Amino acid sequence: MSVVNSPAVADTDQQLRITEIFYSLQGEARTVGLPTVFVRLTGCPLRCVYCDTAYAFTGGDMRTLESITAEVASHSPAYVTVTGGEPLAQPNCLPLLAQLCDAGYEVSLETSGAMSVAQVDPRVVKVLDLKTPASAEMSRNDYGNIDYLTLIDQVKFVICDRADYEWARFKLDEFGLANKVSDVLFSPSHGQLSARELAEWILADNLPVRLQLQLHKLLWNDEPGH
Repeated sequence: MSVVNSPAVADTDQQLRITEIFYSLQGEARTVGLPTVFVRLTGCPLRCVYCDTAYAFTGGDMRTLESITAEVASHSPAYVTVTGGEPLAQPNCLPLLAQLCDAGYEVSLETSGAMSVAQVDPRVVKVLDLKTPASAEMSRNDYGNIDYLTLIDQVKFVICDRADYEWARFKLDEFGLANKVSDVLFSPSHGQLSARELAEWILADNLPVRLQLQLHKLLWNDEPGH
């Protein structure tokens, strides 16, 4: 019997550079408010103007998959989010995701949309961030990723201004996102656009999207470790 090699087959000696692992309430997406363990990987090839995790661009510590999954297990979570930075910038993110799914957690991946999600374990909830014009990284969007989205996944737009909103509304229709994923998230860029204004735009256009506020910023002022 032949054996097919897969990037999701995990070797516990494989390593990842990790900025932090912490237990908090999910601040975004469909599971907002639920206790979740976050595994924040170090490094990101993008430089969005509104980035709130620049401290994860560099540094971090090399950790084996075994030590990462052991620390996650110590919190006895139901939900685990792998985030960054950009987690997929490290190839060993793929086997980590598979191991976490094997352990029985509901696993989500927060990704910029600039790197291929083709090899991500299908059990993982992909939260794909499509970069808007005002992010200054719109050119990095890999629209081929949309072909790999399923009804468990989510698409996020961080909206900085009215032009971003109109662009996101166009992409919503262009790719039929409301019928392709479980949730389309419109999130006001913190400090740039008021949530109320974005809410009024969504209501005026009757968009099939979810307004997303960042709970962790409301509770902990975006401090690391939350």
